[in-house]
Amino acid sequence: MRLRLSLIAILSCTLFAQQPTGEKLAPYYPTPQSIVERMLDLVQLKPGEKMFDLGSGDGRIVIMAAQKYRADATGVELDQDLVESSTAKIRQLGLEKTAHIIYGDILKQNYASADVITVYLLPDSNLKLRPVLDGSLKKGTRIVAHDFEIGGWTPVKTVTIADDGEGRSHTLFLYIH
Repeated sequence: MRLRLSLIAILSCTLFAQQPTGEKLAPYYPTPQSIVERMLDLVQLKPGEKMFDLGSGDGRIVIMAAQKYRADATGVELDQDLVESSTAKIRQLGLEKTAHIIYGDILKQNYASADVITVYLLPDSNLKLRPVLDGSLKKGTRIVAHDFEIGGWTPVKTVTIADDGEGRSHTLFLYIH
């Protein structure tokens, strides 16, 4: 019994040490599939482009980007359960070569390779994210923010979707860095 408890304690410490630090910047609220497609169409995602979804949740944006648009898609997610389930879905669909999920804090990643960024965060969280993007994105990177603007940036295009098919309206903001 004592050995068993020690092993559990060691495993718990190991798992705790591997967890990324960072605050949760938005509640998990899945983007409807129709809006995912509109977001990726708005940024004109092309095959082979590097796309990051910040706060990737269940991975639906990453999966559609890899599957339908043939992009090199990476999600960044802080919730371990969502990382595991989205990674399992990617494996199940055979998309491991073009779809990936990073278990980590979106504020501590390097997005220098990004052609496209998708984000669905709260306004305060977008403000926290802005300096990270300003410091790492190359000129011409396309960013689409769902429902909430990125304060201090001016969108080049704003699209309002009156009904997503589930009775909810959405606004998409397109930025070019």
